[in-house]
Amino acid sequence: MKTRVIVLDRKDLKREQFSEAARLLKRGELVAFPTETVYGLGGNALDPKASEKIYAAKGRPSDNPLIVHIADVNDLAKLAEDIPECAYRLAKRFWPGPMTMILKKRDIVPKETTGGLDTVAIRFPSDKIARMMIEESGLFIAAPSANASGRPSPTNADHVYEDLNGRIPMILDGGPVQIGLESTIIDLTGEKPLILRPGYITAEQLREILPDAAYDPAILAEKPSEALHPKAPGMKYRHYAPKGQLTIYEGTLADVTQAVRAAAEEKKAQGFQVAILASEETKGCYEGFPVCSLGSRDDEDAVAAHLFDTLREFDHMGADYIFGECFRSEGVGSAIMNRLLKAAGYHIVRV
Repeated sequence: MKTRVIVLDRKDLKREQFSEAARLLKRGELVAFPTETVYGLGGNALDPKASEKIYAAKGRPSDNPLIVHIADVNDLAKLAEDIPECAYRLAKRFWPGPMTMILKKRDIVPKETTGGLDTVAIRFPSDKIARMMIEESGLFIAAPSANASGRPSPTNADHVYEDLNGRIPMILDGGPVQIGLESTIIDLTGEKPLILRPGYITAEQLREILPDAAYDPAILAEKPSEALHPKAPGMKYRHYAPKGQLTIYEGTLADVTQAVRAAAEEKKAQGFQVAILASEETKGCYEGFPVCSLGSRDDEDAVAAHLFDTLREFDHMGADYIFGECFRSEGVGSAIMNRLLKAAGYHIVRV
């Protein structure tokens, strides 16, 4: 299969530019496209075979649910039933935007899309390209991140091409994404709202609407159980991982930089290719080693935007071992740390 890349100018988007992508989607084929969070791999959410193609293209386990993307808040009731009133309050505040709600699914949503569950994950993206593609297709679009399963999520079209060239027919190239972290996921099907994945919309923001919203214990665990049946993407399997072994160090910044340098020196002496994940404030502590800075600790938006691109850069370096610093664990920092720990396979050293 030849993968076509269609470069789009965000300053001059026209409906006709999406006609071929819409035709592919209506035929049950897949199209990768940008959202404000990461690039998605889209297929017709109501077509079981299209969802199966998504799993196959990514090499993704079929019990890992897909998020259904819509372009009109009124479509919520077409896909879900028994919708609580709070869902509409959340939608009014955060949609379109990087928030996914889990609700009880209607029968029209096939279990191939929901990972075998009776619930459906729904999101209304704010990205203009994503919305125009959905509208032009006239479909609901199931779309996980457009990367090979387990790899760092794609934040530009080159990342998608690197992972999926030859596996899908089309990539819509809208340039770098805005946020760089996947959407926040909140489950509204239980007695209490549960945050299943931290994201750009923080727990503090969600609690302004739902004061009793809490993190699911599964995502706070040191190592989520492999036996867990995931209710949302990313709850069960290793994600975001570079090819080299990433280890995260947690503690005071002075202790962390000292421990990271010591670990890097040990592996370098053993003949391994070593790299370090740091911040602007600390990158000067690692002279003599390849260092990738995520940005200033005071600019979490920049750190989030650079995270996945940086994890991929370590692969280009050929790093066998990567030693990284921890970041703040509140606000957007909780989402950053969630992704880093998953990328590290929960290899964390406290110093």
